[in-house]
Amino acid sequence: MTLSHLFDPDGIAVIGASKTPGKLGNDAMTNIESYDGDVYPVNPSSSGTVYGYEFVDSVHDVEADLALCCVPGPVLPEVIEECGEAGVGAAVIFAGGFAEVDADGERLERTITDLADEHDITLLGPNTAGYILPDLDLYGSFVPRIREVESGNVGVLAQSGGVGVTASFQLEREGYGVSAMFGLGNRANTGFAELIPELDADPNTDAIALHIEGTDDFEGFLEACENAETPIVAFKVGESDVSDFVQSHTAAPDQDNRQYEQALATRGVTMVSSLTELIDASRALADSPVPDGQNVGVVTAQAGPGIIVADALKQKGIEFPDLADDTQETVDDLLQGITYTENPVDTGRPMPEFGEVIDTVARDENVDIVIVYEIYEDSLGYPVEGLESLTDDIDKPVLFTIAGPNHALEEERRAMEAIGVPTFQSPKRGADAVAALVDSISTEQEETDRSVAPSP
Repeated sequence: MTLSHLFDPDGIAVIGASKTPGKLGNDAMTNIESYDGDVYPVNPSSSGTVYGYEFVDSVHDVEADLALCCVPGPVLPEVIEECGEAGVGAAVIFAGGFAEVDADGERLERTITDLADEHDITLLGPNTAGYILPDLDLYGSFVPRIREVESGNVGVLAQSGGVGVTASFQLEREGYGVSAMFGLGNRANTGFAELIPELDADPNTDAIALHIEGTDDFEGFLEACENAETPIVAFKVGESDVSDFVQSHTAAPDQDNRQYEQALATRGVTMVSSLTELIDASRALADSPVPDGQNVGVVTAQAGPGIIVADALKQKGIEFPDLADDTQETVDDLLQGITYTENPVDTGRPMPEFGEVIDTVARDENVDIVIVYEIYEDSLGYPVEGLESLTDDIDKPVLFTIAGPNHALEEERRAMEAIGVPTFQSPKRGADAVAALVDSISTEQEETDRSVAPSP
């Protein structure tokens, strides 16, 4: 089985395509029409065209590597058999009603999986919202407007297609996009173990975000994480007893979160506890240099938000080092002793020298990571030019938490992103992103310690 037919298909068949707006087969066609390749709507009950593509009666009538299956579960054995006979190499199954439902559904899923294995077909799903590869304009999903998600550098592998779609739209709304999004669904023969290596090898993916409910192939999953060179962030749901709900969703096994936390921490994976943290941590790891250590410098133009940042980091066990003597002297001179000038440094409000304060703290040899908070003011803007010089000179993560009207600050926010300064929408989100960077150093050390530990 090869995944190349998912990542680089030569021809796509939409089986169950429809002219009727609102039907799954129509929504899938609205998304896939952006693909720069041959698209074949397959439906023996339809004639004419849909979105300019002529209907065909059977997948046997076309040459396609990928099939998007927009048909009910009971007819899928016949559909997968026909796909195999026609040389289709990958199929996305949107329908539910399989192992997540009952024993009959489990038998049906086993049947289509066996047929797929017999014909060497990669299955995404069943019970999935599909996948997207924005760089290829490939939107293999029925979710309306998913085609509007643009390219980014975070790849999302979500056990729940709904979670993958939610993460993708949030990243799009905030101006980032994704390199890929896969909704794994029931993982018939394609899951984390198969897709993590593919995203790890993808030059467009600088961080991998995982949403996990549970996996039958736990060892294969851990091996894929351990072998990956791309930073991985994972959100494992199930802190409370929702195992029945989870099993009814993607047929996921009931697995304790601590099992994942302990195993992934020794394999260099950063764990988070919410979807927003998953998004922010992945962006921080994708866009920041690897810090040399865990010492954090905080620079804030407003005390209240700065206290939120400091408090959130302290709760995660992160300490703030004393600034070096020469750094402290420079900061005192810039601020004239009217605010809190130790670490965290509070300038009281935005000021012309704010960029100099950031620069001074960031260059301190005691500081490995810098987190900044500043409300946007039209008369000052953000210190983008100074930050560009700074990031050219030092190889440290510098994160910026922003506040203000989006239309006023958006240009400068994007400019900061372009020079490698990730931006965040609230003090807590900025702090959580810093904590993820610190955690990535800890898990990397645990992975190293594990690799050099003597065998028992």
